[in-house]
Amino acid sequence: MERNNLKLLAFIFAIIFHVHALAQKQDLFPDGTPIPDWFRQVEETDVRTLGKKFPITDYGVVNDSTIIQTQKIQAVIDKASQSGGGVVIIPKGTFSSGSLFFKPNTHLHLVEGATLKGSDDISNFAIVNTRMEGQTLKYFAALVNADKVDGFTISGKGTINGNGLRYWESFWLRREVNPKCTNMDELRPRLVYISNSKDVQLSGVRLINSPFWTTHIYKCENVKLLNLYIFSPSEPVKAPSTDAVDLDVCTNVLIKNCYMSVNDDAVALKGGKGPLADKDENNGSNRNIIIEDCVYGFCHGALTLGSESIHNHNIILRRTRVDNAKRLLWLKMRPDTPQNYEYILVEDITGNASNFLFIQPWTQFFDLKGQTNIPLSYSSNVTMRNINFKCSTLFNVSNSDQYELSNFTFENLNIEATKDTIHTDYIKDFTLKNVIINGEKKY
Repeated sequence: MERNNLKLLAFIFAIIFHVHALAQKQDLFPDGTPIPDWFRQVEETDVRTLGKKFPITDYGVVNDSTIIQTQKIQAVIDKASQSGGGVVIIPKGTFSSGSLFFKPNTHLHLVEGATLKGSDDISNFAIVNTRMEGQTLKYFAALVNADKVDGFTISGKGTINGNGLRYWESFWLRREVNPKCTNMDELRPRLVYISNSKDVQLSGVRLINSPFWTTHIYKCENVKLLNLYIFSPSEPVKAPSTDAVDLDVCTNVLIKNCYMSVNDDAVALKGGKGPLADKDENNGSNRNIIIEDCVYGFCHGALTLGSESIHNHNIILRRTRVDNAKRLLWLKMRPDTPQNYEYILVEDITGNASNFLFIQPWTQFFDLKGQTNIPLSYSSNVTMRNINFKCSTLFNVSNSDQYELSNFTFENLNIEATKDTIHTDYIKDFTLKNVIINGEKKY
């Protein structure tokens, strides 16, 4: 009997070990390394654990959206910092401001019904050394800024409203006069900019109507964006370049349970541009990025690598509904920049987009900066699987001597497409398995 019990225990332990091993096997980054438990810890910020509360209305800030109160709100942030840290509370009401700068051990919390509203006058935003479009330069600060603020959080059920209409209208008027004007020519602030920080979390809030990029994260590690609502309009006035999330030289990022609908890319991976971009210490890779359980409205690209990007490794987009995007996966191959986009996984996706896979040379504002040779770029180990999708063009990929594509996989795809041709010879080692197109199994 004892021997039988030992056999039973051994069998049970074997089953447990097998299940655990299987779970571990299924929870891997595309390069085969295990995904840490940190990515499964998804509790929203509990401000009760973050120290003293500093409601801004306790310090002379009034509930009046017509008054710009930058200095008074900044004074509350400074007081919280000087007091050893704490949570700056935006109470119910609408409070208008220019650029605000959070300090170490300070946090931002917006209660339900609270709105922090950006000024539509650019003169209310400070000019600082910052990061913009793959460059480090002087530019306007965002509405909410945090640099070298480890542990920084933005939380609550309130709204950060960029009040972008006047900026958008000005941009399009300028384009009518000068069709070649760039984003940098028409001066606009971003909504949130967080840089050089670790253990950052944004949860619960609404981020809307940004004048420029909505959430820009630069040189940060261990960042979570949870349960956010991110929106800017595509009509009646297009909100130009209002990317939902720009990740710029970041490691370990989780974007989960977010809604994103913006008039540009939803999640864009940045990191530098130019023929010597990989030699500049201000630039770098994005590594270990997971975007999951999200819903997309209109956007230019659901997941976009570029246009200012040099290296992306271990990028996952999964369990997501996409509705009315222009592109599901967009690899911007910039011919004036050396790029390596590798170990990318797009899986368990439903919805629709104009293009399923889009890979083209990106020549907007091309500049070799005096170099004579175009650097060769690469993309490899890209998998798109378990996807039920409608699109106009399935495979919008250009064959180019400026880049090399290899080790792509299409697996378990059920696609409805108007243009359904796949040029398998454009990609070296292209695996197609159980690919159904317009109701017919093609591969």
